[in-house]
Amino acid sequence: MVDPNGRLRPWRVLAAATALNAPVGTLYAFSVFLQPLEALLGLHRADLAVVFALAAAFFGVGMMLAPALYRIGSTPRLVLACAAANTLGIALAATAGGLVQLAVGYGVLFGLGGGAAYILTQQMVNLAVTSRQGLVNGYIVSLLPAGAMIAAPTFGWIIRELGVRAALGGFAATLAVTGLASAWLAAGAGISLAGATGGVALADHERRRAVFWRLSLVFFLAASAGLMVLSQAAGIITAYGGAAPLAVYGTTFITATIAAARLGGGWMVDWLAIPTVAAGANAIALAGNVVLTLWPGPRVAVIALALVGLGYGLVSGVTAAAVAVYWRRALYGRMASRVYIAWSAAAIVLPIVAGRLFDLTQGYGSAVLIAGGSNALGLVVALGLPRRGAMPEPPRAS
Repeated sequence: MVDPNGRLRPWRVLAAATALNAPVGTLYAFSVFLQPLEALLGLHRADLAVVFALAAAFFGVGMMLAPALYRIGSTPRLVLACAAANTLGIALAATAGGLVQLAVGYGVLFGLGGGAAYILTQQMVNLAVTSRQGLVNGYIVSLLPAGAMIAAPTFGWIIRELGVRAALGGFAATLAVTGLASAWLAAGAGISLAGATGGVALADHERRRAVFWRLSLVFFLAASAGLMVLSQAAGIITAYGGAAPLAVYGTTFITATIAAARLGGGWMVDWLAIPTVAAGANAIALAGNVVLTLWPGPRVAVIALALVGLGYGLVSGVTAAAVAVYWRRALYGRMASRVYIAWSAAAIVLPIVAGRLFDLTQGYGSAVLIAGGSNALGLVVALGLPRRGAMPEPPRAS
């Protein structure tokens, strides 16, 4: 695990993960681009929902590919490759003249680089930090909505003053700078992914198929509702009568809630049973959908969507921490990348359905009901997760 050229420095690993992952979280602020891109490129809401779904799908592809790349290059070079894909993708999106280039840039390249970076940094952190696994994994997954929390008002201001192309162009430059910083931090962290994970076999008793599928289903159901909110939060608030400032700052509040919930969900796993936290999280999200259905309105929409986001964020943190509980550290990247396929599937299904329903009805009432059903089912499934049951950890090499 330790690079032969230096000793392990966990703080540099955490800093590198922060620099690389936080900007990728702007994927969760995609809703602030909806109306500007519709006006600029003449697109429909369903078209942009497809772009977001593509980004989510290739985010999943990137996550699946990441564990196979550990032995191809050094950790800093892998970080640079992820940053390059992200930067190029957003640069293409900034200069897009139509749906195809936007989909290739934002959907394919940005999604691919972001997904690979997500798993790459999670594996790095789980090898470098060996205590408070729930808290540290909650922190890593909270970086995405934290980045969106910062990006939403920033993009909103730049779009208003300079236009959407300037916002995307500035974002591409930011990705280049933070990617270089992350690679520099990783270079001095003293960690070798190839040495720690290369040749690690997954024994039959470690596969835990029933646990894997149940955890994936819980994540899929919570993420279906949560990603519908994240991908179209500004549009939903506007559809319920909110003005543009409320939509932008409401989106910021929602992403901040999700960021805090992800951190909290991971931390709770250090102290509480996994099924308890996961079921409670789905109950909170279900309450948000019920509130918005019964009392529709712009301000209620912000609070209700924040509740849905809170539930989703808690489940995200629990899922990241649960992988560390149910499987060995050296297997973290491999198992997490498989569980996170559920996230990609969720991002493809309900956000596209919600976008299509909006185009047909000019409202989100039906999508909110579907999200509520997803959370209700997730609550039931979560109760069947194992309370603990980590596999024995082999002695750490000196």
